[in-house]
Amino acid sequence: MDFGRVITAMVTPFDEQLQVNWDQVEPLINYLIEEQQSDSLVICGTTGEAPTLNDEEKLKLIELSVRYARGRCKIIAGTGSNDTAHTIHFSQKVETLGVDALLIVAPYYNRPSQEGLYQHFKAVAESVKVGIMLYNVPGRTGVNLDAETTIRLSHISNIVATKDCANTDQLTRILNDAAPGFLVYSGDDSNALPAISVGCHGIISVASHVIGKEMQSMVKYYLEGNIQQAAELHRKLHPVFIGIFRVPSPAPIKHALALKGIQTGGVRLPLVRVSEQEGQFIQSLFV
Repeated sequence: MDFGRVITAMVTPFDEQLQVNWDQVEPLINYLIEEQQSDSLVICGTTGEAPTLNDEEKLKLIELSVRYARGRCKIIAGTGSNDTAHTIHFSQKVETLGVDALLIVAPYYNRPSQEGLYQHFKAVAESVKVGIMLYNVPGRTGVNLDAETTIRLSHISNIVATKDCANTDQLTRILNDAAPGFLVYSGDDSNALPAISVGCHGIISVASHVIGKEMQSMVKYYLEGNIQQAAELHRKLHPVFIGIFRVPSPAPIKHALALKGIQTGGVRLPLVRVSEQEGQFIQSLFV
């Protein structure tokens, strides 16, 4: 399964009371597909504030996303947690909604061993038929899904890809030995071009909410052999890649969207909106 080169980890739009703004879901999806050229969307991931969404909100948001995408891009639903039983239960519910794949994060906080990680992902994969994308983000989970464990998991038939926020050394080890057809995506915007240069298939991005078209051009330049143009565009975009994570995400990218006239509201506690000074800095990235 090919999810494309630039995948957007979509924010969840909220209203003034920080309830999901259901009326804004379709316009946001249309904007990301049509204007920012997203090949796929991750719904209810970290950027979608999954930790503060309840299961009912997630199910409705995923169901609407599948409906509103209308086959124009693939929908990848975040269903992972640090409880294997709940991950299985929720993944089975989401599978019935017609998603193209499930994004399963490495269990956080309880910090399992590599064997525990393998058994967790294996159990989830065996419980569903839909494709599974692993999600390794050590900075948030407190545990690294090692290259060797990822390679081992890549041989399970419906584990088809990984989103890995590790450095290019780990990505390279995975690329060298993973099962044929297993796709590796970088989860770090600033590492998009370096990751693609060592063979990664693409990027799962936050910045693509506002510079998705430019990121598609950067990837296209590189794949067509226009290395200098790709590198120049990477350097031009780099301040945005870094700047939108100056304070905890997704507050900065929601502010950046608002500057473009795309209203997705604030963020739920324990996250907070950007300050006036932080907002001015974000605005300066696009001047």
